Amino acid sequence: MMRKGLLLVAVIVFTLACKNDNSKGQRIIPESSGPLNTVAVVIENEKWEGQLGQAIRDILAAPIDGLPQEEPLFSLTQIPPQVFTGFSRANRDILKIETGKAGITIEDNVYARPQKLIVVSGASVQEIKQQLEANAKTIVRAFKAEEIAEKQRRIRKSLYPATSLKEKLGVDIQYSTAYRIAKEEDNFFWMRKDIPTGYTNLLVYDIPLNKLKGMDSVVSQIIKIRDSIGEKYIPGPTEGSYMITEKAYAPHLFKTTLNNKPAWEVKGVWDVKNAFMSGPFITYIIEDKANNRYVVAEGFAYAPSIEKREHIFELEAMIKSIKIE
Repeated sequence: MMRKGLLLVAVIVFTLACKNDNSKGQRIIPESSGPLNTVAVVIENEKWEGQLGQAIRDILAAPIDGLPQEEPLFSLTQIPPQVFTGFSRANRDILKIETGKAGITIEDNVYARPQKLIVVSGASVQEIKQQLEANAKTIVRAFKAEEIAEKQRRIRKSLYPATSLKEKLGVDIQYSTAYRIAKEEDNFFWMRKDIPTGYTNLLVYDIPLNKLKGMDSVVSQIIKIRDSIGEKYIPGPTEGSYMITEKAYAPHLFKTTLNNKPAWEVKGVWDVKNAFMSGPFITYIIEDKANNRYVVAEGFAYAPSIEKREHIFELEAMIKSIKIE
């Protein structure tokens, strides 16, 4: 009798708990997993090895702008549909290829949390390929935003208190305690993190709004600003050496928005005048009309002999957390 009573209580508690979950509209789903910047592609083996697989690689594994050596936007893992069950569904970024009506859907947190699931479908291989190519920018943008958000979430677990940066520059930016302040001078801040093969760096400073004039020769104006900052604040290993912009080819320049403000995104390679050092950089020049200035946030890495994608990605994620007061 006692056993029946306990069983009845358990059933009632479970039922009430389910009702409570349903009333809140919540589902219990596992945490997503997997390395950063990795996309699981759910597609049949024969399609992956054919023109459809190549179209996916052309989009998601395209070379990243601004790196000294070719590295892909995302690392890709292929999963045949018949084994897309259980743990394999916990990947944070999933591209699923289906046969059906032509189209693309983007969903959040379907099998795990956080998660971005993109389904691309078509009646034939050619139609699916057309959908992929027509929506390439949207697909890349969605996966990139998911990974930036995930990286920022990890950084927030151990934040450096950027009090001086807020007080002197009116700028808040989230970076981890793994970074130390290498230089704080005038309105110039330089944060650095040591890594096994070198170091990564975060710069934040401002320049007058009239430093960039008009739209002509924006790249050359930006190069001039970067080089003047390098000469003043970032010395090289020998006397008379300092960081400059690589002159062999022009940096990549894009219009964007950051902190709801117009901005320039610049990607390229830096080197050191009179020394043999170089690496990639990513710079955002943010228009701050309210304070008659541009706020400049730049990340650059020195990591010889190893891949640099994840280092630049970390710097980009930190910069994109910026808030201008």
